[in-house]
Amino acid sequence: MKDLPARRLLLVHAHPDDESINNGATMALYVAAGARVTLVTCTLGEEGEVIPPDLAHLASDREDRLGPHRAGELAAAMKELGVTDHRFLGGPGRFRDSGMMGVPQNRRTDAFWNTDVDDAAPYLVEIIRSVQPQVLVTYDPDGGYGHPDHIQAHRVAMRAAELAAERAFRRDLGDPHTIAKIYWNRVPRSVAEEGFARLRTAGGVNFPGIAEIDDIPGVVDDSEISTEIDGTAYAERKTAAMRAHATQIAVDGPFFALSNYLGQPIFPTEYYQLVRGEPGAPPGKREHDLFTGVAP
Repeated sequence: MKDLPARRLLLVHAHPDDESINNGATMALYVAAGARVTLVTCTLGEEGEVIPPDLAHLASDREDRLGPHRAGELAAAMKELGVTDHRFLGGPGRFRDSGMMGVPQNRRTDAFWNTDVDDAAPYLVEIIRSVQPQVLVTYDPDGGYGHPDHIQAHRVAMRAAELAAERAFRRDLGDPHTIAKIYWNRVPRSVAEEGFARLRTAGGVNFPGIAEIDDIPGVVDDSEISTEIDGTAYAERKTAAMRAHATQIAVDGPFFALSNYLGQPIFPTEYYQLVRGEPGAPPGKREHDLFTGVAP
């Protein structure tokens, strides 16, 4: 086995742009610190709504060429963050974006949501056994806000973590590997409230409206937060990565909007809930490093 970096972080996301919104500062911080950061994106995001009018022809109900375009946006975003190891689950296009919950696209035979978890998970097991991450970051069981692909990404990530540690599972995928810590993406409600207060003070910037706090994926009571990563030194890189996802995100200073044009704050400090592994802080305190207490 070739030498591995002392710290190895794996992030599992549903579509291009999710990683930059949720974890952009964290990813840039750990890359700068010498960690190996691996991003796995589960779909190309083919069903996304397109913001720039001159790119509207790419949408799934027209030319259906949005997926490859978003793959290019993802590559540009990862360049901004310094991440060199970014992959699509099973290869680009193996699993199709399922669209929002309840739409006909959910039922496509190639839709990620319509894929058996145990059919998708082995692709991630292969990556886990190759990269050997100590830390995994993904969504909570609701996918943060109920999107079927986010829910499925959670299920696949958690199942793959289990399978990767099993000696009996698919020996051709390599030796077993146990991930030391698993985190879910979170936003403390107090931080969300403060961010929206700043947005209202700024007059909504150039967006016609302001989103609601509960529109933000993963907002929870502050007591559920185990870990906060101060990424303020990497805020510009995070913002640049979000700008790279131009079909999906409009950025205005420290705020952004999705295709609904409702303003939201950009969070340079990113928050997590430890759901598996030993906490690296005493009860009532927060970790400030995802790798606290993790052996190389």
